Parts: sequence; C-alpha cells; structure tokens
Amino acid sequence: LSMHIGKPCDPIVSVGDKVQVGQPIADTDALFSAPIHASVSGTVKAIINNAIVAGGKKTKLIEIESDGQMTTWNGLQVPIIKSRENYIDSIRQSGLVGLGGAGFPTSVKFNVNQKIDFLIANGAECEPYNSSDFYTLKYRSIELLDGIKASMHWLNVKKAIIFIEDNKMEAVKILQKILAEKSDVYNNIQIMVVPSMYPRGAEKIVIQMATGRIVPEGKLPVNVNVIVPNVTTLAETGRYLKTGMPLVNRVITVDGNAIKKPQNVLAPIGTEIYEILKFCELDEDSVDMVIMGGPMMGISVNDIKAPLIKMNNAILALTKEESGSHLETECIRCARCIQACPMNLSPTVMYHAIKINDMEHAEKLHVMSCIECGSCSYACPAKIPLVHWFREAKNVIHNQGGKK
Repeated sequence: LSMHIGKPCDPIVSVGDKVQVGQPIADTDALFSAPIHASVSGTVKAIINNAIVAGGKKTKLIEIESDGQMTTWNGLQVPIIKSRENYIDSIRQSGLVGLGGAGFPTSVKFNVNQKIDFLIANGAECEPYNSSDFYTLKYRSIELLDGIKASMHWLNVKKAIIFIEDNKMEAVKILQKILAEKSDVYNNIQIMVVPSMYPRGAEKIVIQMATGRIVPEGKLPVNVNVIVPNVTTLAETGRYLKTGMPLVNRVITVDGNAIKKPQNVLAPIGTEIYEILKFCELDEDSVDMVIMGGPMMGISVNDIKAPLIKMNNAILALTKEESGSHLETECIRCARCIQACPMNLSPTVMYHAIKINDMEHAEKLHVMSCIECGSCSYACPAKIPLVHWFREAKNVIHNQGGKK
C-alpha cells in the first residue's frame, strides 16, 4: 500500500469483502497521499503486514482473488468540476501519482498557492529501454491534450509545453497534426523537441531547457512558478475526467535480453511482476537481474512475485552480459563521475565525506542537488553504487532538518 511518495495507505476493506474494479480499497488522511483502488473484481483474500517489496521496503499488501469478471464498481461517477478546489479534490480521488517513476501525488503537485506560468508535460523519457511514455504520446494523444487543457483551465495556467526528445518524432508529428487541426480546442499548447540525451528528462533540466529558469537547491518547480507532470499522468487525468475510472492499470515497458517478446503491456496495478514477465516469455535460465524502472534509476527486484505499483513504468529482465559486473573495488579518484554529473557536482568528494559520516560537509558539497540519475555510478570503473550513498545521505540530512 506504498504506491507514492509520502505516507502509505491503510486498508479500508476487510478479508472476505467482495470488491469491484475502481472501488477504493485503501486510503489515508495524510496530505502526501493518494487512494488505491481495486484493479480486478473478486474477494479480499488476505491483508498482509510487513510485506517486503522492491527496494527492501516493508509495507502492507491487500491480496485480491480475482473472479475473472472484471466487474466495474457501481459507485463510479464522472467527476463534475465547478472550481479549482473541486478539480484538485477530484484528482486526488482518482488516485493519480507521477507515472514517470517519481510517484509524487498529483493532487499535491497541483495544489499550490503560487501563480503558475508554465505547465510542462514531460515526455522526454530518456532512460534506456523505456517506451511507455512514447506509447502515450502516440496512442493516447487526445487524452493527453484533454488532461493538459483541463489542468490549464482549473489551475489558471496560460501556457503549456509538451517536452519531447527528438527520438520520438513519430509522436511529435501526431501531436502537431492534432494541434494544427484543433487549434480552437487546444490553444496555448506548444511542442518543444530537444536532442535525445540522458538524463534530459530530469525535472530540473526540463525546466531550465524549456523556460530558462533554474530551480534552487532544495526547492521545487513551483518555486519558479512551473509544474511538470508526466505525459502519462496527464493522459490518465484526461481519461478520468471523461470516464470516472480511477487509476487501476497502466502501460509498462517489459524488455531486456532475458525477455523473448519485449513489448509495452497494459497490466492491472497489483499484478505479480512474475506474471507480467511470463506473459512476455521470460527466459528464466538467462535472467540475472530484474529491475523496476530503467537501468539507470530503477530499483532491483528482490522478489519477482512482488506487485506492480503505480509508479513502475518498466520491468527489465537483464542477462549477466547486460547487468555487468557487480564487483565493487576501491575508488581510484579518476574523476570520471565528476565528468559524468549533469549537475556539475563532485560525486567522489561527496562519497568520501558520506563514508566517514560527515554529512555537514556532504551538504556543503550540494549533495541535496543530486538528481539521482545514476550517471556517476554508470561511469565509475570501481563499480561503487554512488547514488545509493547519496540517497541515504539525503535522507539523513532531511531527517536532521537540513541547513540550519
């Protein structure tokens, strides 16, 4: 029940309850949260405490035994929007979170006091293998534009930018055609095409390239009057506003050399990862590592019977040749990590400070500006998991209250 940044949800159903598709099954009163809905119809078989999911995180699980009917909950209603507050509340009820991998509750992202100058629909999707957002751009373009239009209207945003890399020109042409033919419906929306380069999809990089604005360290896009929802999140917004169906499934990329039939798959949220891999013909003899997300920022899956969660945009089954050597050796201070860092940080210096628990020095070295893109870890010949160290340091600094 931990499917977003913030407090996990608590069950609002009991073992033995009958549930239907779209029915709320878990929620919380916490601000940073989003409710969870049944993705299949059936019976609640178990509620499991302290289940270990990807990344070693412990959480509660609700296990639903499907009846095979996929019966829609009769309590679903198309939202009637009359105000900004009503719109934000409806977005929360939809269960939407950032579907690009971050998992930031969409209602929280939209519920800001500052004036928003730009809405940037992030369709860069720069991670290797991943193409679920490309699928959205190509095949869900009307839902995407409807989600952008509604968000612009109710959040009082005058301009929207669809940010796309130039390896997705097929999608660009589709969107350009719609915007040209329906300029009276979708106005003040422009497409920005940029050269494909990792990690160009990182939020702060997107904002700087699209608007010229720089998000200060420790601040959010809203502090520079920008919001950056993912394109699939916006497409789900468009679908929800028309159908009333909350987030119960998503398209994910299933790829890697241990997959015989790599493809994008529409799967109910909560489906066992192993079942999805089997559907795409997993070669169990050759798989060395399974990753949720992309190879740069994804999380290793310790149990392939773990469930698919909202923020997963890909499942990769990698062979040993793809995953490479995991043997870590000592840092030789070659500075390749410094050359690779898109934020102009000094990863090797930060690493040595964190290793001796000098968090004050790590903070002075701007570890909080790390976007966790993994470029430093990828470039490191010593195979040091630098991002792991930086992520842990950021958690410690955050819990200590940051700079005094």
